[in-house]
Amino acid sequence: MYRQFSYGQSAPERLKPVGSRLWVTIAQTLTHRSFKGRPGIRAAHWLVMISFPVLFFTLLTGYGQIVNPGYHLPLLGHFPPYEWLVEFFAWGGLLGILLLFWVRLRNGGILPWRKAEVAELGNRTGDATDLPKRFFGSTRWWAIFVEAVILVIVICVLLLRGLEYAYQYQLAVSSPESAPTYLHFPLTAWYGQFFTGLSVKALTYSIMGVAVVKILISAGWLTVVGLQTRMGIAWHRFLAFINIYARRDPKGGKALGALEPIKVNGQDLTLDSLEDLPEDASLGVRTITDFTWKGLLDFSTCTECGRCQELCPAWATGKPLSPKLFTIALRDHQVSAAAFMEAAAALEEPEASLLEADEVDGAPLLPLELALKNEAVSQEAGTEIGASAEAGTEAGADTAETQPAAFELPANLPFQPHTGDVLGALMAAGAAPSEEGVALQHAPLVPEVITPEALWACTTCGACVEQCPVDIEHVDHIVDLRRHQVLMESAFPKELAGVFRKLEKKQNPYGQAPRKRLEWAKPLDFEVPVIGEDMEDASELDYLFWVGCAGAYDDQAQKTSRAVATLLHLADVKFGVLGSGETCTGDPARRAGNEILFQTLAAGAVETLNEVKAQKIVVTCAHCFNTIAKEFPQLGGHYQVLHHTQLLNQLVREGRLKPVPPKPGEQDPQAITYHDPCYLGRHNQVYAPPRELLGATGLELREMPRNHDRAMCCGGGGARVWMEEHEGVQIATARVTEAQETGAQVVATACPFCTQMLGSAPMGPDAQRPEVKDVSLLMLEAVERGQ
Repeated sequence: MYRQFSYGQSAPERLKPVGSRLWVTIAQTLTHRSFKGRPGIRAAHWLVMISFPVLFFTLLTGYGQIVNPGYHLPLLGHFPPYEWLVEFFAWGGLLGILLLFWVRLRNGGILPWRKAEVAELGNRTGDATDLPKRFFGSTRWWAIFVEAVILVIVICVLLLRGLEYAYQYQLAVSSPESAPTYLHFPLTAWYGQFFTGLSVKALTYSIMGVAVVKILISAGWLTVVGLQTRMGIAWHRFLAFINIYARRDPKGGKALGALEPIKVNGQDLTLDSLEDLPEDASLGVRTITDFTWKGLLDFSTCTECGRCQELCPAWATGKPLSPKLFTIALRDHQVSAAAFMEAAAALEEPEASLLEADEVDGAPLLPLELALKNEAVSQEAGTEIGASAEAGTEAGADTAETQPAAFELPANLPFQPHTGDVLGALMAAGAAPSEEGVALQHAPLVPEVITPEALWACTTCGACVEQCPVDIEHVDHIVDLRRHQVLMESAFPKELAGVFRKLEKKQNPYGQAPRKRLEWAKPLDFEVPVIGEDMEDASELDYLFWVGCAGAYDDQAQKTSRAVATLLHLADVKFGVLGSGETCTGDPARRAGNEILFQTLAAGAVETLNEVKAQKIVVTCAHCFNTIAKEFPQLGGHYQVLHHTQLLNQLVREGRLKPVPPKPGEQDPQAITYHDPCYLGRHNQVYAPPRELLGATGLELREMPRNHDRAMCCGGGGARVWMEEHEGVQIATARVTEAQETGAQVVATACPFCTQMLGSAPMGPDAQRPEVKDVSLLMLEAVERGQ
């Protein structure tokens, strides 16, 4: 396992500061706070987890009991608090593993005779009350094996405690002072009494026999796990602690919000360092060894629990992307590719990649898939080197004799990179690069491991990262793959070509002229101050209003810009805008993998903001909010940034805005539902202010089944707002249908992308489409009712 991770790039920043990282690791492990929802499963897993180290000492006791049934650990063996812990966690572990067994059984993830495509795939139409099965694609026999081992072990521990009670009871006949009591057997004495009728000899053999069973099962578990390094459901017991410790945010936050810059030789790539970039430098992630060791650790830590898969909007609507299958595919490829790299080291050519070379010491290097079939294709002539028995060509036979294999395959190299469950899931989802699954050898990850369709289906909504209990950084890995595709391969969806071109030429994805950035303000009955024209800089303002590209150019978003400006004007807030000086923050470019274009746009925006001495900024776009607040500091832009719902909520609390509920009988909608924008909610944890604003309007708020940190994406993140959906149900359609089922007449949003996607979602001919409005528009209506 260590060798597998050592093939990754260095990431020294993931090890320090030690103190805060250790504290976060201990706190998260003991509290299980990363388990989102499902309190019963959270408690069950906690009991099973704690029982593992506590009951380990009973394994040590078992070795002594093989020769002496009365053996106990020195100092600890008859110490009452230790005995209470053992019995409590043995019973807790039993109840916990039975519950986990039942959960997996209920979700169709444990019955080996069920066909995965039928029993586990589940609904993928975006339905909010019938989510996709989270165990689809998880290896069932691994789960059965691990959970069965835990079950048998805790049963052995409890059985031994009962037999130990009876054994001491029999010995007490000649030595009354050693009689067992409830002090030492608080939770097992009640059934230990049933064994007191057995003879000392029978109890001796029973204790020895159960101890042997417990030892053999434990040793068998360690052996299987040691041989199966892909078995994440077992390995996460050891790797999860390291993965949590090495998380991106040492303070305990998820890998959400800001993306990290591209690193070249351990240094962040910037516009300045771009000029000194070596000609052979590779940007982004092309092969498995381009990931850092933390990325490789992520893949092996995956428990295959499927929480990410259950809430992924792409997977839920029939796209080929599942965050779980994405991670498993990379893990299985990593294990296989590591075997090749070990073979390279054995040939004493550690610097040469066996998998990219044509030959080694004059002998042709055979692709593994063909070598296993005794077939290969010559790199130079394209002729068959090792012919199959059926082909039997003379040339093939001669070549096979004269061209021996370049190396001996490692004995532990799997013939098939996946288990049947994983391969079946990849095939059923349309995410398998070939009928055999991912590439076994070191190869370009796209398309040999991850298909382009799966890679570009991601909306970067962060649901996978938010739900993952072991802090896997799915979004970072997906964007890293996109970066290489865009910057090195020029391989990306055709719709993005126009977006990139418009961003480069016009500094906005709409391709509009900068002089049109103030047209949204023309219908207002007051003047919107422009920094640099009406005032020298922003130092005399309360807030700089960052309108954003959508707020300036999109018809629907312009309404939001006018509503926010009007509300700020009514509240006597001194604000101004940049007008034609404003440019795109670069969010679409960065999420699409065009990091250099992002750096260019962001650096220009930061320079402008610093020149006008911006301090406090209010924005209406959740993506601009995230970029300015979380990513501009990477480029020297440090500001106090508020989303417009936060500022408006603050003004309502201060009494500077006074919304009035609609009077009975008015035609205003009486029921609304709120859609959480991903880059406001999950990425920045802003959930309460929009809801408090809606509450202040006096309208009835009806929550959708998927809300707060479990909210479904609108489908527009990750630059998907500029791309068409060609597979499955449109994400926005599924979300609007979910809103419609609440009975609300209005869907309130807080992001122009969400407004655009939900407002234009295709619906059935008989569907009653709810109206889509920004929260600020509803607040303006409420304030105007009171004037």
